[in-house]
Amino acid sequence: MERSFIPAAKPIIGPEEREAAGAVIDSGMVVQGPQVAAFEEEFSSTMVAGAHCVAVNSGTSAQHVATLAAGLPEGAEVIVPSFTFAATANSVAAAGATPVFADIDPVTFTLDPAGVEAAITERTAAIEVVHLYGLPADMPAILGIAERHGLAVYEDCAQAHGAAIDGAPVGAFGAWGSFSFYPTKNMTTLEGGLISTRDADLARACRLIRNQGMEKQYANEVIGLNNRMTDVSAAVGRVQLRKVGGWTERRRANAATLDAGLAGVSGVVTPHVPDGYRHVYHQYTIRFEGIEGAARDEIARVLREEWRIGTGVYYPIPNHRLPSLERFAPGLELPGTERAARECLSLPVHPSLAPEDLDRIIEAIGAVAKAGA
Repeated sequence: MERSFIPAAKPIIGPEEREAAGAVIDSGMVVQGPQVAAFEEEFSSTMVAGAHCVAVNSGTSAQHVATLAAGLPEGAEVIVPSFTFAATANSVAAAGATPVFADIDPVTFTLDPAGVEAAITERTAAIEVVHLYGLPADMPAILGIAERHGLAVYEDCAQAHGAAIDGAPVGAFGAWGSFSFYPTKNMTTLEGGLISTRDADLARACRLIRNQGMEKQYANEVIGLNNRMTDVSAAVGRVQLRKVGGWTERRRANAATLDAGLAGVSGVVTPHVPDGYRHVYHQYTIRFEGIEGAARDEIARVLREEWRIGTGVYYPIPNHRLPSLERFAPGLELPGTERAARECLSLPVHPSLAPEDLDRIIEAIGAVAKAGA
């Protein structure tokens, strides 16, 4: 009998979400209504320790709107990682600032504090961390650097809903945090994003920008955008908020099973979690130590075609080498980033996995590692 396919990700959208969305559609108030306000309040109290929350239509919009609202000076630079989705650097550039790429720690895949220090210039205004794959960046070190140099800290939390350091949640450390609710994220609003901040003035500026620059209709105070979240999305998000905690524990349990099963497999490095850090495993990302990208891609092919296991390569081309962004980093060498781009492969870890799925993943990785793909 042919094996069933194990997808790399599997959005969970059930009857409760459909019922909530349908109720909003039936109400006739589908944009920027009571559901959005309720979602913002509930996300604030459950996910970001009471910070102000501003819901928008995508994670990229959250970054862009928050960067605009921060009011960076002309010619400002923002230090960002290159090993992440391009939206992080895109949002900086789209706001009129210059993204400056710093290297990552190839063990945690998050910004290397030493790389951040090396990238600071007289034009640096902020550091934007990415809590990649669900693991918080080294916030104690990054915040210390920022304080010494008088810099702001921004947080890209798109993959890290509920991640924390010593109980303090991501999205509540810096000047602002941005979250994504794309369907494959740890929770979804179908599509959407959210800004968290403890600064009431910054929150108001974000609300203005997301709504054409106005709080009252036709009384435009600033130049703004149309980045509003719909009430349909917010209603779905409110249902998902009640479930994401349980899903996260399933992800963490699945990751623990994979950790145990892959321990000692030659050449395979499982995710590292520093003491006191809560990893929420948007992705379970391993490294095939010393491998080249083509060989890693062949492993992914074997897993897909022979073992019926979906995987992901996030991210094969570092941002500083993308045609859209390389002009910001001519000749830049980031060895930790390049290594991660060659060696990383993300395995299924989502809450829908059955025990036999995890067993197959572990067996398959052991087999391809032994065979050298």
